[in-house]
Amino acid sequence: MRERSATRISSDPAIMMGKPVIKGTRIPVELILRRLGAGDSEQQILADHPHLTIEDIRAAQAFADRVPRLF
Repeated sequence: MRERSATRISSDPAIMMGKPVIKGTRIPVELILRRLGAGDSEQQILADHPHLTIEDIRAAQAFADRVPRLF
């Protein structure tokens, strides 16, 4: 799982003030996790953000598993 998040998550001080985001987007990992926590389904998130993939969502979850105190 670590490899999954490492290839899909990036953090750059010039993008979203350095928050972890899905690579190639300005969608923060935190947004995905908050939506999942609020009860939104993966399909709802994908419908709202069609450039995301199911693997991006799973990478956000894997990232949160590695850094639980931040989320």
